Amino acid sequence: MVEAWQRLGPEILQHSLEHLGLVLASMGMAIALGVPLGIVLTRQEGWRRWVLGVANVVQTIPSLALFGFLIPLPLIGGIGPRTAIVALILYALLPIIRNTYVGILEVDPAVREAARGMGMTDWQLLTQVDLPLALASILNGIRVAAVIGVGVATIAAAVGAGGLGTFIFRGVAVVDHQLLLAGAVPAAFIALMLDMVLGWVERWLKQGQA
Repeated sequence: MVEAWQRLGPEILQHSLEHLGLVLASMGMAIALGVPLGIVLTRQEGWRRWVLGVANVVQTIPSLALFGFLIPLPLIGGIGPRTAIVALILYALLPIIRNTYVGILEVDPAVREAARGMGMTDWQLLTQVDLPLALASILNGIRVAAVIGVGVATIAAAVGAGGLGTFIFRGVAVVDHQLLLAGAVPAAFIALMLDMVLGWVERWLKQGQA
């Protein structure tokens, strides 16, 4: 077992970096899309049902099926990392949008009224009151999305995007437990590390607001 892992060591490192790269790239884009959408929903209540409804529907689609649906699409599909990143963005949007929306709505109305009484504009209210107070909630959504992304990214190997799923698919094909562990263990480690780091940042923010 140890010898096998030593032999696979360079390959494990390579696929771990590919896996982490897919997750970080998709998370960056999902945050750039999801946070503004969550903010818009607090200002446009009529959009809430449709935006959250679509995001909920995406979450119900099995990951392998979603990858399959995306492959034939022009510009965003095809074989390779692009399809994987698009799929990971779609899966990450729901927790980010929902937590941004809920976090801003849970800001104490008295605090918002006091800010308005001080003459703050809508932009100042958003950037100096709403977002700072909702930041812990937003970060919690990002934390959930990141952990989901690590798991879903294992399917990326099915569309030629690399990552630790390469070991898992190979292990299933030849019924090799060592290959399965070579993919599953590092993926679990990445998920735990991301969760721990984001959890620490979330607690730090809560302490700063206390």
